[in-house]
Formats: sequence, C-alpha cells, structure tokens
Amino acid sequence: MTPRRPLRPLARVFSARARGENPDDIEAEERAARLRARHRAERLKAEHRLLLLAATFVLAFGTVAARMSVLAASDPEEPRVTAAEQRIVAQRADIVDRNGAILATNLMTASLYAQPHEMVDRVAAAAGLARIFPDLDEAELLKQFSGKRKFLWVQRTMSPEQQQAVMDLGEPGLKFGPREMRLYPNGRLAAHILGGYGFGREGVHAAEVIGSAGVEREFDAFLRDPANGGQPLRLSIDLSVQAAVERVLAGGMQLMNAKGAAAVLMEARTGKIVAMASLPDFDPNQRPLPPTQGDPSDSPLFNRAAQGVYELGSTFKIFTVAQALETGIATPDTIVDTSGPLTWGRFRIRDFRNYGPFLTLSDVIVKSSNVGTARVAMELGAERQKAFLGSLGFFEPVPITLPEASKSKPLFPPRWSEISTMTISYGHGLAVTPLHLASGYASVVNGGLRVRPTLLADTPAPTDADRVISTETSRKIRQMLRAVVERGTATMADVEGYRVGGKTGTADKPKRTGGYSENKVISTFAAVFPADDPEYVLTVSLDEPEDRSGREPRRTAGWTAAPVAAEVIRRIAPLMNMRPLPKETPEDALTVRTGN
Repeated sequence: MTPRRPLRPLARVFSARARGENPDDIEAEERAARLRARHRAERLKAEHRLLLLAATFVLAFGTVAARMSVLAASDPEEPRVTAAEQRIVAQRADIVDRNGAILATNLMTASLYAQPHEMVDRVAAAAGLARIFPDLDEAELLKQFSGKRKFLWVQRTMSPEQQQAVMDLGEPGLKFGPREMRLYPNGRLAAHILGGYGFGREGVHAAEVIGSAGVEREFDAFLRDPANGGQPLRLSIDLSVQAAVERVLAGGMQLMNAKGAAAVLMEARTGKIVAMASLPDFDPNQRPLPPTQGDPSDSPLFNRAAQGVYELGSTFKIFTVAQALETGIATPDTIVDTSGPLTWGRFRIRDFRNYGPFLTLSDVIVKSSNVGTARVAMELGAERQKAFLGSLGFFEPVPITLPEASKSKPLFPPRWSEISTMTISYGHGLAVTPLHLASGYASVVNGGLRVRPTLLADTPAPTDADRVISTETSRKIRQMLRAVVERGTATMADVEGYRVGGKTGTADKPKRTGGYSENKVISTFAAVFPADDPEYVLTVSLDEPEDRSGREPRRTAGWTAAPVAAEVIRRIAPLMNMRPLPKETPEDALTVRTGN
C-alpha cells in the first residue's frame, strides 16, 4: 500500500520559515497534490470497469450470434412447451420378412382428449362421441364430462374419418394430439409371430409404443432404439408362403372338423422358420384381451405351435429307431418281435392292427408298430433314451425368440421307469410343442446336426459340434420316412414331384380330470421333402379332427393331418422355387430303399 503523503512536510516547513515564507501555503499545495492523485486513481479505476463491461457485452453478443448460427443451420421445428419429464420417443422400427416385405410399420394418426371446463354443450358432445365411437357409453361420457376433472382421454387412436366426424361436432373442449400407432398391413397374417403392441407412457403430443407379445415384445428394445437408425427387424418367414400355409391349414381344419390347428415350416439345415401358423388366430391391429377364465388354449391368442404342449404320438418312433441305428443295436433289416399285446404290470401295449409276430426295423416305422418300437426302446434302456432325447432339446423350452415359447416347458415323468421308456418311445408320456417336433425331425434328416428354431433371417447354420447322429444314420432315417409315404400309413401325404417323406402320429387327448379321451385325439404329420436330400421340414397338427366323409368317423393322422400336409406342400413348393423332380422309376425307388 502506498504511504499517505503528509500535508506539512517538516523539511519544507523549516525551509519556508528560514526564507520568511508562510508555511500554510505548503499545506495548500500538498492538499492540491493529494487531490490530483486521487482523481488519477479514480479515473484509472473507471477505465478498468469500462473495459470489463465492454468485454462482457462482446462475450454475450458473441454467444447469441453463435446460437443463432446453429439454429439457422438446423432443420426448422415448431417450438412448443414441454414438461420437465424425459421426452417420449414414439418412433418404432419396421418388421419385415426375409424378402423385405412389410409385416409391421407405423401410422400417424390422432388421439382425442377432452377438457370439460372448455366445453360448450357437454350433452351434445357425449351423444356425438357415442355415435362416432360405438364402444363408448353416452351416459358414462356425460358423467365424466360433468365431473371435476379438467383433462381426460377419450380415444387413444382413431381413423381419419373418425377424426373428421369429431371435428364436425364443433365442440371446443374436444382436442386432438398427434399419435403414432402400430399398423399390421396384412391383418391376421402371422399374428402369433408378430404378437401385438400397446402404449406405455402417454402425453398429449406423443405416446410410447411398446410390444405386448410375439417378436414385438421379444425385440422391443431393438425396435425402439434410436441408435439403430430405423433399421428394420428382418425375420426368416416368407410372407407369401406364410399366407399359403395359413389358408390351406384353415381349409383343412374346417374340412376335418377340428377345433384347432398348427403348422411349422422350417429349413432343415438351418432351423430358420419359413412359416408358422396357429388357428384360430386374431388380428393384431385389434388384439383381443387375454381370457380371464376357462382353458387358455381355447383363446385365439394361444400359439398352438409354440405354446401347445402335446403328446405327439407315433411321430416320436423315428427318434427311437434313429438311436437304435446310431448305437448299432439294429439295422434297417433287423427283425423285431411285434407279437402282442406287450404286457408290463397292469399295462397293455397294443398295435392299431395285427402286423404279425415279426417285422423288420424299417417296417416297424412303415406300419407304425407300438409293440415293435417299445421292444427296441427296452433294449436301448432308459438312460440312453433320456440322453438322446435330451440332446435333441426335448426337455427344455424351445430356444426361439418368442416370449410365449420360453414358458412352454415339455412334460415328462419325474421318475423314468421302464414303462415310461416303452410308452415314450412311441410318443406317449412325453409332451412337447410342434416346434420341438419340427426341430427334432430337422436334426435327424439334415445329416445329423441339431438345429435350433429361429425367426431371424440372419442366423448361422449348425456346425459339426452340433452333431447328434451320423450322416449314415440320417440317410437311413430318410429312406424309412420315404417308405412310410410310399407304402405305409401316410400314402395320402405323397405329392408328385417332391418325394415327400414323413411319419404320422395319433395321440389320445388327455382329459382335464385325468386319463385319456376315447374319441378325441391330436393328429400330427411330420413331413420332410425332398426325402433323399431334405430342404424343408413341415409339421401339421390338428386338435380333435374327425373325417366324416366315410361311413365311420376317422381320426387317425393318415386320414386327417397327412392330406392337409400334402396340400400345403403342393401349394408352397412352387412359391419357394422348388422345381418338381422327375418321376421315380422302379430302379430309383429300389435304390432309395436299399441304399445302394
């Protein structure tokens, strides 16, 4: 700090007195000097303040100019007042089939809300809305409009025609907000695969679209993620093939007087699902509410292909025979004792008809002998049977990207006794979904590599690490399946030019009170085509079918599921660019059957 200047410096005072001058003049000079110094300091301080203020103004105007430059370079957007909460992201990616055809997309529409305190005529508004929206009750609307609430939703979504009709009412208290909704342009097609949607967080200006079932729910995070840039979810299904499968299955269900039906079409080498249908179905644009009482499987929401756990009967015999061939305990020509009935305690195992005391292992499959299959299973033993069926995934839910399938665990006996080994060998005592069956058949006919069903188009094929049986065993299995269609229980499944192979299965339907029904069955046909080198596996299951075209009702799969599967193949093969194969000559047939 600068020392203060004295007003009467002693040296100058003494000098002034010596010269005879007045010392008071010295004090006046010092006061004037001190005042000049103070003025200089005040001026310097003011200059510094002015410089700081100028810098502040330059910085502020520079910030405003930079912000205006950014706004000028960005896309124009209507300013609006928003709430302090997180912004609702409504945009949802499309879902397409393997060829890029749209399965699910978005549609801009409007929501309708009311502000009763701004209404002019509440009675007329309630009456008009009830006419426009039949699902609304006029009395209830009037009650809500007359209450104390200042805001209430009327309709979450509406059609353009309905919006215009509301506008024509001329009621200022009825207002619209922009709303994005999910649209399924193909209606009921692939309904159980797609599932449906609902609304999460809602605001006047937007609503959160979320998946409620099917792939919409399974891939909800992907479909809503803005980081994906709107990239669609591409499924493995083929829209045209899916349509053909559903149409034929619906016709077959009606023709066979069945209460339900399911079909799965799968690539044999990869497990990719080309089509999957469950009937009855629904329109995902107007998805019904889940049932609150009764049997859930009676609801159209129930996916029989992925959720339905059934005993699938004799279609399981091929797994027993595959294991017998793989372990080396039998060959296709091995003689099997089929004399019956086969007795185990109080249980009796019989065949549909008497096939004689002996059959070759191939004919056990061709004629579908329960007794012969059970005797083969007894020789294999429970542990080996369990291990093989486990390697095919029959004890776990199907590992497919459908939330409904993840809850459908197969049913099998907690204690695997010898009688369990025998009955499971021909498809009784173990209940799985049609998806399990399709993947199991694909695994044993594609060269022996286990496949896992998938609905995604970009899924790698299995490798040799997934092997469950040898290529030689797989070849013999294909020959047997072809023989079943040529001269066995599935002759009605043959389709000229496509060399279909397959196996029928008819299982008595369990009662809710226990035991089995005497006249209600689940009939199933598992097809592979072309049989010599399968590209596809098709399973068709009918719930309580009954062919009434003859004198007596016929319920077996050979009369019900097999012809429906044949019609499906006949319809879809050209859609999948499969050219008909030349007609087999007797020499060709002999080569296929003998393996030479």
